This record gives sequence, structure tokens and C-alpha cells, in this order.
Amino acid sequence: MPEILSVRGLHAGYDELIVLSGVDLSVARGEWLALLGPNASGKTTLLHCIAGLLTPTAGRIAICGHSLREQAKAAKGALGFGCAPESLPALLTGRQCLEIYAAAKGLAAVDADVLALAEEFAFTPMLDRFVGSYSLGTRQKLAVLLALLGGPVLVVLDEAFIGLDPASALILKRHLRARVAAGSCGVLLATHALDVVERYSDRAALLLAGRIAREWGREELAALRATSGEGLEVALAAASGGS
Repeated sequence: MPEILSVRGLHAGYDELIVLSGVDLSVARGEWLALLGPNASGKTTLLHCIAGLLTPTAGRIAICGHSLREQAKAAKGALGFGCAPESLPALLTGRQCLEIYAAAKGLAAVDADVLALAEEFAFTPMLDRFVGSYSLGTRQKLAVLLALLGGPVLVVLDEAFIGLDPASALILKRHLRARVAAGSCGVLLATHALDVVERYSDRAALLLAGRIAREWGREELAALRATSGEGLEVALAAASGGS
């Protein structure tokens, strides 16, 4: 499958605070990459750079071969980014959010598969309620639905399972896995949920001290899946310098 995300030599931070120092990362179409790392390791900063919300100080990001710096419209046109649930507009309804996002992506209407996922999420009764009345989990569902509008080739999500009930989390895992398996997109997910890494991801990367410190390929993850007990947790602890 072709590479749909290429991050090379990325440096980024906030004022004098350096967060990322030479990050290299790639995602292929038909692949689910889990981005791991301890709190404050820079995962959200990296995703914000990929989404165009933060300008790197150096390095290159390309989405579907389009430079995010030089061909921003084309690059972002292939991207579906899950915004932070707390950033959703409180004074709009869920339906209004979906319609505005769809219009911004040049869609005539909200995708049928996104509405079907909303139904599976039991989100449909919330469509005409104001976002400000939503719980965290309900906002999280809306953020995911917005990210999937227009069938993006690259789906980027940050801790998308926080706040979701177990049934909704399973629905989302299976939905993303189906999209990836069909080759319609690639997924980059920042997460602490190791079950997602073990059961659904194709590769995993560990971000430490501003760099990708370790990657696990398909075969390595398959071996960890076959290991009973704390296989991935032990591997992560070792790669992070723990016992």
C-alpha cells in the first residue's frame, strides 16, 4: 500500500519549550499505526503539527504526497482529524456541526456511513441537542464522526476512546479496522489503550524525549499478541527505560 503520511526531521515546540526533536514517522494506506508514549511526551504536539494546527520549526510533513507547508489545501483535503472534544462549539447542535463540516469539505450532504455509525453509537437522538449539553463521551462520538466525514484517506485521532462506554468503544474499533482492512484509509491513533495496540493496530511507535525511540512492526505485534500476560506492557516499559 502507498505511503499516505510522511513526517521527516520534524522539530516543534512552544516558545522556548522544545517538544519534538527530529521525528520521523510514516503511515501507509491500509495500515493502523498506534502512537504510544508517556504523558507529556509530545504525542498531541505531533498530531497538531500533522493537522496543521501547529507550525513546526523545521522538518517536512506530506499527506498523500502533498506538502503540508506548500500544498496545504490538497494535504488537508485528504485528512480527517479528530478535534479535542472540549473544543467543539457548545452553541451548535450535533447536526449543525456535521452539516457545517460537510459543507467545508465540499460535500452535498453528510455521508451515509457516518450517519450509520452515529446510529450504531446511539448518537442519533443527540443530533438536535446543543453540544454544550453533551457528556464527554457524547462529544467524543461527535468528534470522531466529524473526522470521518468525506472518507478521508488519513484519519488522525488523539485518545479517541476516552469517555466512550465499552459498547461504543468496540463499535469504533471495529469500524476503523474495517476501513483500514478495506484499504480506504490509514489510521494514526495516539493512545494509552494497549488492547487497541495488541488487537487492532498493524504497527506501533513509541515517542520519547521528542523522538521515535522504538517501533514494532506487524510480526513483532503478532508475537506480542501470542504472548500471554503482560507482553506489550513489558516491552513498552523496557523501551521506556523502565524495569
